[in-house]
Amino acid sequence: MQPTIYDVAKAAGVAASTVSRTFNKPGRVNEATRQRVHAAAAELGYEHSPQNRALPGGRHRTIAMVLSDITNPHFFELIRGAEQRAKAADVTLVIVNAEESQRIEENQVRDLSPTVDGFVLAASRLADDALVTLAEKHRVVLLNRELAGLTSVTLAVGTGCQQILEHLASLGHQSFTYCAGPPGSWMGAVRWAALSAGAEEHGLTAHRVGPYTPNVANGGAAADGALRTGATAIVAHNDLLAFGIIRRLTQRGIRVPDDVSVVGFDDIFASEFVHPSLTTLGGPGAHAGRLAVELLIDQFAGRATQDAEQIRLPTELVLRESSGPAPRGDGFR
Repeated sequence: MQPTIYDVAKAAGVAASTVSRTFNKPGRVNEATRQRVHAAAAELGYEHSPQNRALPGGRHRTIAMVLSDITNPHFFELIRGAEQRAKAADVTLVIVNAEESQRIEENQVRDLSPTVDGFVLAASRLADDALVTLAEKHRVVLLNRELAGLTSVTLAVGTGCQQILEHLASLGHQSFTYCAGPPGSWMGAVRWAALSAGAEEHGLTAHRVGPYTPNVANGGAAADGALRTGATAIVAHNDLLAFGIIRRLTQRGIRVPDDVSVVGFDDIFASEFVHPSLTTLGGPGAHAGRLAVELLIDQFAGRATQDAEQIRLPTELVLRESSGPAPRGDGFR
């Protein structure tokens, strides 16, 4: 049996994390310790390679975080929090972009499976049965998605959508249009379900257009589609789509929020700086990323509960300039 860093650590009288640093970040280890570790490794016949960075039981100190679209600024805070928690645990975090493609995500997970301890899947586009199969073979934590039997971290979408509905109703709007994102987005489906289900009790009529690729470039088509419904408020799948919608409305001479209000999701950093600044539903992104990695590490260490955990973090509707009182009249058609 090949010796692991734990065998070297025991022989050298140091922690396993010190052995890992000796081989991977030698500048962080003093010379005497470095020599002692190398001597113990030579005596045991330990040969360092990326595959040897293992935990007991053949596990590796590496986890993969797979993102549905790395170009979406929403993921920046998730990555930051995940990296902070991984670094604190002396674990390497590999960031992977699935490019909004189920096929690419499947291929990436397959290729990485032999060399990582588990996966944090952020806004995964995999089918439910594919996720269940993956979780039978590997440790998995979902971000921005829930599935029975799997551990997940999401935002409390239902209560967040209630905040949006209450806000629009308080401003006198009688209808709104939801501009949908990718068909495979679990979060998008949950948002629409919550918005449409709660609309009537707030005196609102809900319309839906799309799907649209959730970026600025597709905001123009989304805006044109929403205007055809005659609604005086538009709720976009995410902030990027909302930015494109506002730009298109401005090009058409439609004032935001005087003529049409616009609301987004995610509260990315640019939401405060666009004109008009964007009203949007946000949440603790960095905390969600940290928590997802922590839950995965708990599984490695045997600290996880037997039942899957589904954690929902609170949301906050950030009120800015893009939403205002409903205009008088019948809106736009």
